[in-house]
Amino acid sequence: MNLTRRQALITAMSAAAVAGILPRSASATTLEEAIAAFTGGADAAEGGIILTAPEIAENGNTVPVEVEAEGATRITLFAAGNPSPGVVTFAFGPLAAVSRGSTRIRLAGTQDVVAVAEMADGSYQMVAQEVKVTIGGCGG
Repeated sequence: MNLTRRQALITAMSAAAVAGILPRSASATTLEEAIAAFTGGADAAEGGIILTAPEIAENGNTVPVEVEAEGATRITLFAAGNPSPGVVTFAFGPLAAVSRGSTRIRLAGTQDVVAVAEMADGSYQMVAQEVKVTIGGCGG
């Protein structure tokens, strides 16, 4: 039996989809859905996280963001106004000296950047900061 390259790719993609390797097409479309997916529906208390982002970003293509939450096992950043709100998740092991992460994100326009942290005791904490963008980075 000779497989064409197309048939081999289709077979591999089908196997990966069945195994759950590929991302699901039904991703969270709103900020609330994305946060609920991260927290498993649990409520997140305000505060307890240090979110550092510029008040005004001249270009939405590269906005520097840093987040820190003492005692966190995971921290996820969300961009409320982007087509896909989930931006990045930082995971920290038990030997991590600090629970801090930094990255550059793309923002479609002026919007809230939200950080949600899963703490070691299983609780969740959240903080939000508005970033004003003068030139959008997601087609804006």
